[in-house]
Amino acid sequence: MYYIGVDLGTSSVKLVLMENTGKIVNVLSKEYPISFPKPLWSEQNPTDWYEQAVVGIKELTKDIDKTQVGGISFGGQMHGLVILDENDEVLRPAILWNDGRTQKECDYLNKTVGQEKISAYTGNMAFPGFTAPKLLWVKENEPEIFAKIKKIMLPKDYLIYKLSGVHATDVSDASGMLLFDVAHRCWSKEMIDLVGIKEEQLAKVFESYEVVGTLTKEIANELGLPESVKVVAGAGDNAAGAVGTGTLKHGMCSVSLGTSGTVFIASDEYAVDAKNSLHSFDHANGKYHFLGCMLSAASANRWWMENILGTSDHGAEQAKITELGENHVFFLPYLSGERTPHNNPYAKGAFIGMTMDTTRAQMTQAVLEGVSYGLRDAVEIARSFGIKIDRIRITGGGAKSKLWCKMMANIMNVTVDKVACEEGPGYGAAILAAVGCGEFATVEEAADKLVKVTESIEPTKEIVDKYEVLYQKFRTLYPAVKDVY
Repeated sequence: MYYIGVDLGTSSVKLVLMENTGKIVNVLSKEYPISFPKPLWSEQNPTDWYEQAVVGIKELTKDIDKTQVGGISFGGQMHGLVILDENDEVLRPAILWNDGRTQKECDYLNKTVGQEKISAYTGNMAFPGFTAPKLLWVKENEPEIFAKIKKIMLPKDYLIYKLSGVHATDVSDASGMLLFDVAHRCWSKEMIDLVGIKEEQLAKVFESYEVVGTLTKEIANELGLPESVKVVAGAGDNAAGAVGTGTLKHGMCSVSLGTSGTVFIASDEYAVDAKNSLHSFDHANGKYHFLGCMLSAASANRWWMENILGTSDHGAEQAKITELGENHVFFLPYLSGERTPHNNPYAKGAFIGMTMDTTRAQMTQAVLEGVSYGLRDAVEIARSFGIKIDRIRITGGGAKSKLWCKMMANIMNVTVDKVACEEGPGYGAAILAAVGCGEFATVEEAADKLVKVTESIEPTKEIVDKYEVLYQKFRTLYPAVKDVY
């Protein structure tokens, strides 16, 4: 049997076709635009996601026996607000995870209602990227649209609805809406009342490995697939990526170097960081996880390479970097504001420490190091409340850079494990589809059999010691410049 994993990303939808043995048969991606109509705004047209996913699935499966496709599941960009009217028409462009317009709404939730109360309801504080503040923004600024809302959903759940006709979400993705009671894996009635919506506008909640339904007759005919293909709930991109890297057992940690950067820590028990510096979310295996997120990771490097240096040859630029732990140029990677640990949508990027002899290579190195330092900020929070982290599994586009992986190992003083399949959320989604279809009894069983570590990068004490000094300097920079923002 074959299983399809759909990773609905910010810049493209990535599709993975997997055999029940875990072998990847085909991988492809389809791009779509992103819009920044005003400062801090970030939006997309959900129809673009759907159209490109349909084109992609057709192309993905064109050379196989389509009757052997058993199931399809999803990983997707989290937090985005998709709203439909009574005719299932999209009411406005989706407001994305990296949109920073809702500081006023977050202040209302965290300060007026109270962070302690919001955290008690949901396990988290309000962040500008989360879904509930977006709904409050629409309510205040677009009341005529708010009044027409019939269905509220997340990006990947729009695809689920279009493919199956079922208004569904999963626990991991729902955890990032600030409308969900993470501890009890259900909608928070208190938050629903605060935002001024009704529970029937929200999706039915499933565990990530549960079957939502099957393909509708119309979409099955469109795709050339059997109507019997099961649609499995899937997970938010980070939880799906954790399945794809096998980050499931208590205390395991993975880092994603994608458009955004994340630190993901699996946990058997529900717990909340007292300062809400790390998010507390449900995991795709029926358990829990902590999540730290920085808004610009590989995207910061792409901005530097393509927008500033005017090149797409990342390898050639990185080949000029030869000395680790020796660079005294720093880069603050807050090009889209920042979430963990600063929770400041107004934060900006900055180079600091340049002199007349600063080189292009040093600035390129500073960008990679700045992202790595920012990710270490999240790791240090987890370490501060007793979680031992001495190795990480790495995924995302940035993980293809051996140099960046080596930097991460030494900046965090961990062993960096690379896995055989680097497709992250797409592979994790395909695994969830296989579990949902009964190929494996549990998500853990599937990951144990399918996910393989192929390379481990060890830190070097001399370089670790040098980076420790530089990291402590990095930590002083944001407090020094934040008033400028």
